[in-house]
Amino acid sequence: MFRWLQSKPFQQQIVILALVLDPLGFTTGYLLAPSLDVEPLVGGVYGLVAASLPLSMWVLRYASQ
Repeated sequence: MFRWLQSKPFQQQIVILALVLDPLGFTTGYLLAPSLDVEPLVGGVYGLVAASLPLSMWVLRYASQ
């Protein structure tokens, strides 16, 4: 999977990662929010922020090449 993603142009890599990570992060945050005593929507936002970290690291890795 990693090689498949690297074989794509950088712009497509970013779109693919965003399409995978953003819904996953929002859903995870939304579902975990009640156990953390926050509103589900706030948990979803926290999940989006957490999901943006791997994407940011991917961009930084590309920029350092």
